[in-house]
Amino acid sequence: MNTTSRIRRMVSLATGIVWIAVAGHSHAQSARTIKLEEAITMSLQNSKQLKLSQSNIDLAGLGIRQVKENQLPSFSVSGSYLRVNSPNVNLKIKQEGNDSTGNSGGMPNVHQAMYGMASASMPLFSGFRFKYGLESARYVEQAAKLDADNDREAVIQNTVAAYGNLYKAQKAVDLVTENLASERERVQEFTNREKNGMLARNDLMKAKLQESNVELALLNAQNDLKITTINMNLLLGLPEETVLEADANSFAALKEEGNAAEWEQTALSHRKDFAANGIRQKAADSDIKVAKADLYPSVALSAGYVALSIPGVVTVPNAVNAGIGFKYDVASLWKSGAKIAQARTKAYQLKTNEQIILDKIHLEVNTAYYNYVLSKRKIDVYAKAVEQANENYRITKNKYDNSLVTTTELLDADVAQVQSRIDYEAAKADAVVAYKKLEQTAGVIN
Repeated sequence: MNTTSRIRRMVSLATGIVWIAVAGHSHAQSARTIKLEEAITMSLQNSKQLKLSQSNIDLAGLGIRQVKENQLPSFSVSGSYLRVNSPNVNLKIKQEGNDSTGNSGGMPNVHQAMYGMASASMPLFSGFRFKYGLESARYVEQAAKLDADNDREAVIQNTVAAYGNLYKAQKAVDLVTENLASERERVQEFTNREKNGMLARNDLMKAKLQESNVELALLNAQNDLKITTINMNLLLGLPEETVLEADANSFAALKEEGNAAEWEQTALSHRKDFAANGIRQKAADSDIKVAKADLYPSVALSAGYVALSIPGVVTVPNAVNAGIGFKYDVASLWKSGAKIAQARTKAYQLKTNEQIILDKIHLEVNTAYYNYVLSKRKIDVYAKAVEQANENYRITKNKYDNSLVTTTELLDADVAQVQSRIDYEAAKADAVVAYKKLEQTAGVIN
């Protein structure tokens, strides 16, 4: 691989650092060093997704309240004042004072009527609609809480990934900046040697080309870091201009990977989406019973008060009634089938979804597990690569000083040295992120 292609590889790594961006970093400003735990806490407090999840819990709680309120007595009041005309009334039944034609000579002259009513009703039995409706609403609230916990774990993992990218971006900037300083010193050294006739101009041009390529790599790395600054500050709820720096100690220790089967068993016990689906199945079973409630009669305790006044005819100031009402809609026998079938279909969907989630858990846990194992091994490989690249550069530099290798070989060794250091730092961050992803897929991230 020639010098140009190696430089391009280094540039490619610098530009590919960002996936989920995080924090700002600037040597011109004093940076605030933030620990991983602190970043997680701040992102949880600031997360708009978690605020939305909490509103879903609140809505589920209001659903419970609504069912309970429907069990309370209902009370209504109505009244009317009516103006009426003078109707022609021909009574066919003879009454005292009627003439032979049946017409009344003493019919009251009615021009108005007034009445007021008050009624109250309290359900006693409604086919278990309230009982199972309340049960279903409580299950929905439990599922909403589990969904919120699942969203919380996703926020944590997103923050960890962003924090890892912050660390990688900072290290890329630092290492490329350090390399650029070395390249500039080399260009200055080569310039002096070229002026004194000790170096071919072509070798000087190679050194200047490498300096330009490293400058380009630095520009890309700095631009990536600016983008991560904006995104990380959004995650943490900080002002956009805040400069953050990841704590290197967060990537110092790695945990044992354990066993994939054990992680999968842990996931079955702790995954919030799996538990939420189980709760929703219980809610669906209750909804089936609610749908069947129409097949039962309804019984309610009722009471009422009526006041009626038709001037010149009748006055009823205190008609009070109370009793028990019974209602059965016979049509529900053939009108409830679709509603019941719909509730059963929903329960079937949730049961099928359980199998989908189980397959998802199996795939996600195993993928996360083997990615973490791979990440740990990469650290060991890159650590050896750093040692080898450093030694290779030392040997090549000695040979170059003794005119045993070309300038191209020296520059290649320099690029390989910087590349190995960037790869090693990135591998440390990737391993921590991979372990947190494994914890998330098992439902135990914290």
